[in-house]
Amino acid sequence: MRNFLKGLRPASLLAAALLFAAAAFAGGSQAQTGSPGAATPQETPPPPASPRSVNVPKPAERTLKNGLRVIVIENHATPLVGAQLMVKNGGEVDPAQLSGVADLTAELLTKGTKTRTAPQIAQEIEALGGVLSSGAGWDASRASVNVLASKTEPAVSILADVVRNPVFKEEEIERLRQQYLDNLSVGMNSPGQLASWVASRVVFGGNPYGHPVSGTPESIPRIKREDITSLHSTYYRPDNAVLVIGGDIKSDDAFKLAERLFGDWAKPSTPLPASQAKADAAAARQRVVVVDMPGAGQAAVVFARRGIARTDPEFYTGLVANSVLSGYSGRLNQEIRIKRGLSYGARSSLDTRRDVGPFVASAQTKNQSGAEVASLLVGELSRLSSEAVSEAELMPRKAVVIGNFGRTLETTEGMVAQVANLALYGLSLDEINRYIASVQAVTPAQIQKFAGSRLGATDAHIVVVGDAKEFIEPLRKQFPNVEVIRREELDLNTGAIRKSGGAAKQ
Repeated sequence: MRNFLKGLRPASLLAAALLFAAAAFAGGSQAQTGSPGAATPQETPPPPASPRSVNVPKPAERTLKNGLRVIVIENHATPLVGAQLMVKNGGEVDPAQLSGVADLTAELLTKGTKTRTAPQIAQEIEALGGVLSSGAGWDASRASVNVLASKTEPAVSILADVVRNPVFKEEEIERLRQQYLDNLSVGMNSPGQLASWVASRVVFGGNPYGHPVSGTPESIPRIKREDITSLHSTYYRPDNAVLVIGGDIKSDDAFKLAERLFGDWAKPSTPLPASQAKADAAAARQRVVVVDMPGAGQAAVVFARRGIARTDPEFYTGLVANSVLSGYSGRLNQEIRIKRGLSYGARSSLDTRRDVGPFVASAQTKNQSGAEVASLLVGELSRLSSEAVSEAELMPRKAVVIGNFGRTLETTEGMVAQVANLALYGLSLDEINRYIASVQAVTPAQIQKFAGSRLGATDAHIVVVGDAKEFIEPLRKQFPNVEVIRREELDLNTGAIRKSGGAAKQ
């Protein structure tokens, strides 16, 4: 070929090169797809390999005299240590008109203590080569630090300081308040985020799980410093907390460190308030809510209903059932994106909490196909309960669940978080080693039964946020009880989700 090209003029050389490239491309294409008469079919991916068993070292634990539960997991594979101080309350204890106060309180922990300013905290952690973070979820508020094992004592000392001695300076509160309001402003103009918030209110109504954990545009300005300090003094107490330390540290050393830094944390004489996060046991009537956002670039469609609690005996069945639906190769994405091209992605989630959490299936699509996507979501949930999943489909979906779990255990931080979650919900710490076997044991019959009894479409809710004029008529043909709420009439602060005086549109 080289001698052949030498004898050609520049123009002929270019033509020959193009011909050669075309021939190579054609050959590569045939190698992948086969020529029309080829007998070799396209190769399919191999099945997943058998999962490896997990053997997390048995945690050691003690309870200090003040009630603080301390859990230690020794893992000397890497020279790292992670520590998490978990308070067993989060957004579910927000007062009705002050949603977001638990999350705001947790975020402010690292913004200054009695002896350290926010910049000093950041500088000291950086000097240790560590990472310090804090925040609240629905059932817990957490502060965590991750650092080299040789820096464990000074790092955990800072962790103890931010949890026990935050000062909640007004300037830090106002700075963080503005960040929250900016994020909420973006969310109120995002069909996907807004649909998620509305769906929570539709599913849980006035229940504590109904409000946005990060607050609303109305609640965040109402929060005063006194509300933050009151929540901290009420719930941040040793008998309502768990300290988990994991990594390259000996148990005895970890317990001594915990006693030194947290042993004199005083336990209040007053009892903890009773938990308010109880979902209504009676199934509410199905609601189909449209939030009209004229000019929206796309529509967000959400199927939502009550799911299960973390302690539910069918927890692992629920995990696998959700995996059948979600993920790139899950049924929702296959049906809505891959087969029909109606969305960049469709997914579902089973959010298990202290009490019954939500099950949500969602997709974003062009406004004109909003009704079609709603029908497809309902159809896939109904199909899961009407026919058994084949073993060929189930095996890779289980592999996804197991793979995601395995990745969380690859880091010291992830291992600590897994153990902390088990402690939060009062589960056996050894369950971490039974996780894979529990997933593998789920059968198609169990999934079908679970879908019929816990994920049914008849008492679920549909929320669509978008330019309503583009999809409202075909949606009404499927669901005659459609409620239309203009975006400016929306009220996320109550279960009514509509500002008083707003007229309902059918």
